[in-house]
Amino acid sequence: MDNVLIYGDNLLGLQYLLSNGFAGKIDLVYIDPPFATGGNFTITNGRASTISNSKKGDIAYSDVVKGKEFIDFLRERLILIKDLLSDRGSIYLHIDYRIGHYVKVMMDEVFGISNFRNDITRVKCNPKNFDRIGYGNIKDMILFYTKTDTPIWNEPRQPYTQQDIETLFTKVDKNGRRYTTVPIHAPGETISGESSRPFKGIMPPQGRHWRTDVDTLEKWDAEGLIEWSDKGNPRKKIYADEREGKRVQDIWEYKDPMYPVYPTEKNADLLDFIVKTSSTEGSMVLDCFAGSGTTLKSAEKLGRYWIGIDQSEFAIKAIKDKLRLESNDLFSQEQKYKFISL
Repeated sequence: MDNVLIYGDNLLGLQYLLSNGFAGKIDLVYIDPPFATGGNFTITNGRASTISNSKKGDIAYSDVVKGKEFIDFLRERLILIKDLLSDRGSIYLHIDYRIGHYVKVMMDEVFGISNFRNDITRVKCNPKNFDRIGYGNIKDMILFYTKTDTPIWNEPRQPYTQQDIETLFTKVDKNGRRYTTVPIHAPGETISGESSRPFKGIMPPQGRHWRTDVDTLEKWDAEGLIEWSDKGNPRKKIYADEREGKRVQDIWEYKDPMYPVYPTEKNADLLDFIVKTSSTEGSMVLDCFAGSGTTLKSAEKLGRYWIGIDQSEFAIKAIKDKLRLESNDLFSQEQKYKFISL
């Protein structure tokens, strides 16, 4: 399987992929399309910037399609992306507050509202003190959909902070280890089976059953992992130092690079996180608004195959530079990917 870099209109690029055997082969799509801002994204003296309606600098791309025309522009491409996604595939679409809610309604139509997973808030910068009517904007949004209800999902965990540990694990054993306790029974009665047997001569409360078989409960008790209350109620000890961490929530802080080499370049850690969570080694990852190639670099670094599409010559140059200069141990010039110009 080859990595593929396509220079051209991404509508043509997506059609090319569908015509060349990629239907149902893509496990993950991340796209950061234009945000319908009405401005030109430029590069001046090698530095990226955004200047609305300006002719200063070299225009990397123009973000002038707005309103219904913009939604139709995206819909046409998302329909093709859906056909490219595998049954275990996911899409993350990065957008901002001005147009994002309209995009969400359209994506419900394309992917099905039952396959909507999250509206993720991405904190992109430090607070600003602009003089304007309205609150400061420090975030944008990532819309996360899957193609089916059985996507690739590598549950991400976030390390506990010291405050988390002190709040969630309020007890301390004789060795100084912090822990908490949880019930060893769960809702729902069972008429027969291991979860309905007596444990230490007691049965689970009415309408509940043991969470595991009684032999395991006996083992836990022998290992000192069952804590008995003064009233004789058993609970399982959960130690802070044995937990992988806490679940990741839907507010992410991945701030934009301070000195981007390409307009709208996103945080590399953000892309690493998404690629790790929603694909596996050997998966194919697609970014058809590839920009500077951050998605492609993350995919390569993490052992995934990738396809990048962009119609900007500045983007293609930035991608080639990133693959060549930032990953010398991974890339040997252009030997690691197939380049196609449409």
